[in-house]
Amino acid sequence: MMKPATKSQANKLLIYLSAKDQNKPHLMKEAFTPSATLKMEVKTENISFPSTAIGLDEITDVLIKKFSATYENIYTFCLSDSVDSNEDSLSCNWLVGMSDKANGNVRVGCGQYHWHFDNKANGLADALIITIEQMLVLTPESADQVLGWVSKLPYPWCESATMFQTMPQLEHLTPIKEQITR
Repeated sequence: MMKPATKSQANKLLIYLSAKDQNKPHLMKEAFTPSATLKMEVKTENISFPSTAIGLDEITDVLIKKFSATYENIYTFCLSDSVDSNEDSLSCNWLVGMSDKANGNVRVGCGQYHWHFDNKANGLADALIITIEQMLVLTPESADQVLGWVSKLPYPWCESATMFQTMPQLEHLTPIKEQITR
C-alpha cells in the first residue's frame, strides 16, 4: 500500500522544485545536507547529466545552475498518486515541461524520484536518485499548447488523472502517457 509524503518530506520537495524550476540555488541548503549524493539514471539520449554529484555545491551546480543556463519555463510535478514513503524515504513519479533557451524547443519528460532523508539532520535529503525515463523534444510550435498545459496544472503535486485529462492532444506526447501508466 502506498503512503503519502509526510509534511516534512513534502516541504523538502517543494523547496527543491522551487529552487530548480525558478533558478533559486540559495534554497538548496534547505533541502539537502552538505554531504548529500545525487545519482542520475538517464534512459534517453535527449538530455544528459553527469551520473553522480557529491555534496550540496556539486548537486546545486548540476541541478540548478547548469540546468537553468539551458532551460526556462520549467514546471516540474510530483505525481501525488504515485507517492510511496516511510519515515526516511520517498519515491514518486514526476513530470516536467520546459523550453530550451537556445532554440525554443519544448521538452516534456517523466521519470522517478527516489529520496532518502536524514532525520538527524532536520529531515534534509542526504541522497536522491533521479531516473529519467522519457525526455521528448518537440518543436517551438508546440510551446503554447505544452507550456499552457503545464502552467495550469496544480503545482507541485498533481494527480496523474488530472495531468491526463488536461494534456494536449499531441501524438508526440504518447510516450509520456505510456510511461506514466506503466
